[in-house]
Amino acid sequence: INLHSESAYCFYLPPSPGLDVAVTEKEGMPFCTDVSLAPHAQVFPDGFVTAAHYLTTATYTQVTGTINPAAYSLDTSQGGGQYDQRDLPRGSCNGMRYFVNLVEPDSSTFCIRCCQNKADCNIGRSTYGCRNVVEGEY
Repeated sequence: INLHSESAYCFYLPPSPGLDVAVTEKEGMPFCTDVSLAPHAQVFPDGFVTAAHYLTTATYTQVTGTINPAAYSLDTSQGGGQYDQRDLPRGSCNGMRYFVNLVEPDSSTFCIRCCQNKADCNIGRSTYGCRNVVEGEY
């Protein structure tokens, strides 16, 4: 998948509306603002992403923002889950080996970071939430 700007990016979601993020961590499907940004991608449902903020550095690129969980029938009582290179080993993010992507219906937030270095994509802290795993503007 690719992250190019605040208007051209992707992140993973459950393969069907209404499924819990946590139970689909090994089955995430790429959703994008444009299907050309990832193989087999789908376009985000209308009204799903409500804000997106892009940031790039020398070693990572990220998009953080907010979602409307109802637009994809996500249960707002669920804390969400994490998609990463460990669970989706064939995935890459901006051509980088490491990535971390959280989707949190209960707080209406999402975050994704593509990393050159494993240390920049801390996949061992998913329960800490987006604001702690991928610091940025939400």
